[in-house]
This record gives sequence, structure tokens and C-alpha cells, in this order.
Amino acid sequence: MEQNLQTGERLRPIDLARGSGLSTQAVRNYEEAGILPPASRSAHGYRGYTPLHARALRAFLALAPGHGHRTATAIMRAVNDGATDEAFRLIDESHAQLLDDRRTLQAVERALRDLDPADAGEEPSGGITFIGPLAHRLGIRPATLRTWEDAGLVRPRRDPRTGYRVYGPADVRDAHLVHQLRRGGHLLEQIAPLLDQVRTAGGLAPLEGALRDWQRRLSARGRAMLAGAAELEAYLSARE
Repeated sequence: MEQNLQTGERLRPIDLARGSGLSTQAVRNYEEAGILPPASRSAHGYRGYTPLHARALRAFLALAPGHGHRTATAIMRAVNDGATDEAFRLIDESHAQLLDDRRTLQAVERALRDLDPADAGEEPSGGITFIGPLAHRLGIRPATLRTWEDAGLVRPRRDPRTGYRVYGPADVRDAHLVHQLRRGGHLLEQIAPLLDQVRTAGGLAPLEGALRDWQRRLSARGRAMLAGAAELEAYLSARE
């Protein structure tokens, strides 16, 4: 594809496909989606592409890993429609989301660091507690614990004889994590998937590996955004 960009020759769908590892149908689909500018047509209806189309395809393929297919498509469509400011707005939103994800990761890491080992709930043989003592321990009202329960964040069992809520070690751990994250400004709906990760991992210790993987994914996204920005700038310059 780089040679075609240098020579400026007329390109066929197969030329773009070979240079990007795509099928010719995918290239046609990208054009129909607005990712590529409209191609010229021969008298027989065959598509004719140019080096500008190759640049557009490279820009999209570079944007997609960092921004996602849907947002990358919207960015390219905006650029091809001449709405560059809209494309920049979409890019800004992606960067803002990445920053928010980084802050969420940092909040989880802080919550885990601040969690008292006695509250971690890692020992299955640990004791149990009830709503009043746990609320007092956290410095919150019992009604707050009930709200967290309604949101699925804390899942105490009920004593079959008295109907009282019984908080086991894992429930205490979850309550402390919710408390830390709420203090960090996180909404209940933001906390729920984080707790699901804790439960899926089987506790806090296995979650450390998941957090490292999360950090690597965020770093990869950030780097992919840089690569996408470089290719998009090259495409914008070519359009000008």
C-alpha cells in the first residue's frame, strides 16, 4: 500500500484489500459506511480508488484499536463529510473516557490498599455480623447498607428463623469496598461491575492480577490512540 501512496496510481478494491489484510467486500463495506470517501466508477460500474482512499483506510484501521469500531467509524464519517470539528469532539470523548477509566482503576487500587486486612473477608472461617454493627463499623446508617443491597452491591443472607440480615466475611469485604469507592465519588452503577470482578476473581488477592491486566489494557488503548492520531493527521493532510 505504501508504494501505491508514493506513485499515485489508480487503485482497485483488491489493491486496498491486499495492503490491509482485508477482503474486497470489507473495503466496499467501509466505503458504504462512510469510512472511505466515495470511489469513482468506471463506465462498467467498477470502483476506482486513489491513494487518498488508502490513507483513509489506514487511518480507520489505526483508530479502531484505541477508539473502538463504532467511534472510529463515526470519526472517519465526520472527516469525510467535512465536519472535522465533530471528529475532534469524538476523539476528545474517547480520551475523556480513557481518563475516567484510569481514575476508576486508581480508585479501586486505593480502595484495596485502604482496606483493613481484617475486613478483607479472605478467610472462609471468619465471623459474621449484622446490619447494625457493620453500619457502625463503617460510620454509615443501616439504611445505606440496605440501599447498597437493593443495588446488588452487598448480598447478605437472611437468617431463616429471625429474618435478620447476616453478613459473612465476603459481604463485609464488599461493604468496605463500596464504602471506599463511594467516598471516592463513584456512583453505585459504576461500582457494581467492579465488585463483580472481585467476586469472579474469588477475592482480593486474585484480583491483583486482573488489575494489572486492566492497567495493561488501558496503556495499550492510550498507545493505540497515539498511533491512530498520527494516521488521521496524515489523512487530513492528504485531504488538504
